[in-house]
Amino acid sequence: MLRTVLRNLRAHTARLAMTVLAVCLGVALVSGTLVLADSSAAAYRAAASKNFAGIAVTVTPKDAPDAPPGEDRTSVLDDALVRKLAGVPGVAAVRPAADGSATLSASDGTPLRAGRAWANLGAAHVPGADGRDSRYPLVEGRAPRTGGEIAVDRGTAAAGRFRLGDTITLATDGPVMAKRLVGIVTTQDTRVTAGGTLALFDRATAQQLFASPGRYTGIDLAAAPGTSQAELSGRVASVLPAGRAEATTGAAQAAGQALYVGTLTRGHAKLPLVFAGISLFIGSFLIVNTFTMLVTRRTREIALLRAIGASRRQVTGSVLAEAALVGLVSSAAGFLLGLGVAAVLPGLLSTAQDALPDGPLVIGPRPVAAALGVGVGVTVLAAWLPSRRAAKVAPVEAMRSAHRPPSATRSRLRAAAGLVPLVLGAGLLVSLSGVKDASVRNLQDAMLACGLLVVALIVLAPLLAAPVIRLAGRAVDRFGAVGRLARENALRDPRRTAATASALMVSTALVAGLAVVGHSTAQALDRQAAAGLGADYVIGTRTPTAGIDPDAVRRVAAAPGVRTAAAVADVSLFVGGGVRRIAGVDPAVVDAVIELDFVDGSAKGLGPGRIAVSASLAREQGLAAGDRVAARIGRGRDLTPYTVVGVYQDNPVAGDALGDLGEVRQHGVLPGSAQRVLVRTDDGAASDAVGKRLRTAVGGNPLLKVQDRQALVREAAGSVGDLLTLMYGLLAIGVVISALGIVNTLAMSVAERTREIGVLRAIGMDRAGVRRMIRLEAVIVAAFGTLLGLLAGVFSAWAVGSLANGAMTHYALVVPWGTLLLVCLLSLAIGAAAAVVPARRAAALSPLRAVSDA
Repeated sequence: MLRTVLRNLRAHTARLAMTVLAVCLGVALVSGTLVLADSSAAAYRAAASKNFAGIAVTVTPKDAPDAPPGEDRTSVLDDALVRKLAGVPGVAAVRPAADGSATLSASDGTPLRAGRAWANLGAAHVPGADGRDSRYPLVEGRAPRTGGEIAVDRGTAAAGRFRLGDTITLATDGPVMAKRLVGIVTTQDTRVTAGGTLALFDRATAQQLFASPGRYTGIDLAAAPGTSQAELSGRVASVLPAGRAEATTGAAQAAGQALYVGTLTRGHAKLPLVFAGISLFIGSFLIVNTFTMLVTRRTREIALLRAIGASRRQVTGSVLAEAALVGLVSSAAGFLLGLGVAAVLPGLLSTAQDALPDGPLVIGPRPVAAALGVGVGVTVLAAWLPSRRAAKVAPVEAMRSAHRPPSATRSRLRAAAGLVPLVLGAGLLVSLSGVKDASVRNLQDAMLACGLLVVALIVLAPLLAAPVIRLAGRAVDRFGAVGRLARENALRDPRRTAATASALMVSTALVAGLAVVGHSTAQALDRQAAAGLGADYVIGTRTPTAGIDPDAVRRVAAAPGVRTAAAVADVSLFVGGGVRRIAGVDPAVVDAVIELDFVDGSAKGLGPGRIAVSASLAREQGLAAGDRVAARIGRGRDLTPYTVVGVYQDNPVAGDALGDLGEVRQHGVLPGSAQRVLVRTDDGAASDAVGKRLRTAVGGNPLLKVQDRQALVREAAGSVGDLLTLMYGLLAIGVVISALGIVNTLAMSVAERTREIGVLRAIGMDRAGVRRMIRLEAVIVAAFGTLLGLLAGVFSAWAVGSLANGAMTHYALVVPWGTLLLVCLLSLAIGAAAAVVPARRAAALSPLRAVSDA
């Protein structure tokens, strides 16, 4: 039997090639995704992690319970404390640090990796006794010595195209600064080597930027040999000012950091793995179809094996052995291809200005096990059913039987088995169509319903094939006898046709559903981005911890072409046990830049101790104009009673509440600063000239964005567009597998119909007619799968649209007819393209040889 298995593999190598390729693609996507996920998670951990090697204890400032709001927390970490800590028994070395975040502009003025403030490091160059800082060895130039000088790491210099002597524009938390580049260093800090940036300042400048003059943000201590971290931490804590500073061991810091980074990277690989599973699901149709057709073609051979003594178990085992060998080869090839995918993809998704975290490929046991489990396991499971079916056929029956349609009983059982998930899935989707809550439970129910619907269509596809293909096949009647033959060939084996079309059906349903939901979401975000905005420009910060200083606001207001420039301070509002957002505004100009629709009261009464609230917050807290509510703004310590002067319709620009600008901004992360500036131009329109003036007014600050309405809309839709692009790219693998399924089915179908094709050629059909017949058959199969997929995808998108409406108030179902038409045309084109090779092979058959050899 082993020799028989090996002989069959050699004999059917060409027919199994498509199956190997399909399994290979699925394995590559799974293993490549796992390797990429592990590698990216490791790189992200490195990019977000501080290296605690050699650090036994770190001393950090602590808010004193009785300290007044706004007092500098770092005031206790000074040189006197550094000297005191150096004398603690067991301390081998003391290194003070003045660290923070600094965002740079590249040489062309564009922000350099501005979206990743946690990896944009600013630090002090602290030389030792030898005049060097061992953490940042110099490779070019010298260390910064004055407030007008800066040094950067080699990677940052390359990304920003900096050279020694260049003037670099940067910002830390507010005003823009310009400093001359005097040195380039290297560093082992993983936050930088994984794709971040590093800006080094002299000690006094770093203290002024990130702490306060003469103060530090932290003090790292190394332990002498024989002193444990816990022991040293206890000794250090005993000499620290009570309630003003705390000592934390390096191990505790590493554990806390690991928890944070684990949360940051938790869902990193879930989406690609979902689509890897989809690709394998689609590929299983090709595998089942291939082995079913191979077993069917070898019915007489199996009968002979049974007649000469082979048992059912041996027959089943031989087919499964073939499947296992095919899966093993596919797993090996797919794993190697997956490594290539994992190595190439980060480079494709990165730019010089915004690179993904960099790091080596991490190849653990999980990707290898997944490759073998998926490649061998899926292939063997897919081949198990046809192998059992073949083994049950009696030898005499197999020797004389031709293809017979399924019995009426089996058809009725299939119909019942398909109607149950169809009713359950469609009923659950319809029940969700009126739900407005996008909760996790409702999303899970929606996914379950869509899965049931797809399963139902797969089960019912053989029963739907005949009526749908007869109806759709009328379009090919104009091709005459060739068209009618193509239609009948597609109807010859409904199960085979359905299995071939099901792969394309699943791909089309996913693409169509995503297209409808994505297009509707993008339209909703377009409407939401500019809803309630009366200004022509919005100048905002890239990170919540940054601010716009008052001088920049005044420069913007004085820029030519600006009629009104209104500063807005965005601060947290603690009310009713929850956290909301309050926007501090100037009551005199708020109506000029925000379109407010008050249902009760007005914004004119805003002032210290008086706020206006959104309709949602008013309903939640039971508030109306004239009521008083206890709340806390930002860094305030106690709940304060506020008078509600008005209630306005929900407005994304205004947020949950409006307060007086002077009062609100004093409680922000950066007291006295604003987070947005809403600009109204003289002519009420945006222009390149005005936009350039505004960017000049803020000094080209890399922490700030200057956007008109269209830019806001593009930014809002950009994340959805990027996500859809990723999804479409992943689904393209499923489409490729669907095309392989059509190619394989047609190729084997042509081999089965060799005598028939020979007879057609003998009675007068030319080669062009044979090619046309095969191509039309492929198009009919593709049209059948596409039609079912479109119906399932659009119906599912309609049903789950209400969940999106619960998450986005402006969501409404908008069908992208152009995209769906393109999907239809592409699906038909895939069917036609898949038929090229089988059609050419069929047309090349010699009529006499085909009749005699079949």
